[in-house]
Amino acid sequence: MSSVAIIGSGFIGRAWAISFSRAGHDIALWDNDPAAGAKALSYIEGVLPDLQANDLLNGHTPKAVLGRMRAVATLEEAMKGADYVQENTPEVVDIKKDMFSRLDALAGPDTILASSTSAILPSKFTEHLKGRARCLVVHPINPPYLIPAAEVVPAPWTDKAVVARTADFLRAAGHAPIVMKQELDGFVMNRMQGALLEEAFRLVADGYASIEDVDIGIREGLALRWSFMGPFETIDLNAPGGVRDYCQRYEQIYIRLQASMQRRADWNGPVLETVEADRRKALPQDKLQERQAWRDRRLMALAAHKRRADKDIGK
Repeated sequence: MSSVAIIGSGFIGRAWAISFSRAGHDIALWDNDPAAGAKALSYIEGVLPDLQANDLLNGHTPKAVLGRMRAVATLEEAMKGADYVQENTPEVVDIKKDMFSRLDALAGPDTILASSTSAILPSKFTEHLKGRARCLVVHPINPPYLIPAAEVVPAPWTDKAVVARTADFLRAAGHAPIVMKQELDGFVMNRMQGALLEEAFRLVADGYASIEDVDIGIREGLALRWSFMGPFETIDLNAPGGVRDYCQRYEQIYIRLQASMQRRADWNGPVLETVEADRRKALPQDKLQERQAWRDRRLMALAAHKRRADKDIGK
């Protein structure tokens, strides 16, 4: 068991708290807003019964998971004895620079300092620190208590041993770390998601498909495989002779497509009117939160199914 400090207890912070507490760690939640900690604990208390119903609390009770969490009044209290710190402040370089300066000054010599940032390279806010070798990014797909993947992104000066310790810590908590060899704008997941979104917007903007047809292509097509296989395993299994056979058979198709995929569709241009109108027709604005809760329940069911399938069929 370790002590984990969650810095910023909003949408991402409270999700990390569930993930790490479920793994048996003691959690201290701190936020610049004095009321945020109590709100986070209240939200978490409401989520835990659904997680238990789907066997996603590692055999712990909601009471036990919640009992390992506490909201604290000061940053100093949150950092006292912390072995691992997950920072979740706004996506602003100067805010993160200031926060990591404070964290570095308060942390023990072996404490790992991780940021949840989805868009800022770790080198942008850790270069000035005395303890910069123990700083890195750990970026989740939200919510991390339902989606195991998390990107581990080192700065150029991050100690390799810290990267390895972080990856081990995440695996022990039930996560699937994506361990990057070096930092890169967009990391791995946003670059892959961005490529897909670019093509989705182009198909709609150029009048080839509706947004629902594009969504069907993923939801009822590619994502069924992608829920348990990545793109490289997918193509390895999609040709009789494996990945080399696939490349030899089909690369020419993608070479032919590439030229028409090098042009951006302006996401805020006329296509947005179509996309937003169709989405609001399918889901009114005032139903977004309700649908988000539905999404999370579906993710719980999928996570539970994948666990059962891993046991019954194998990974």
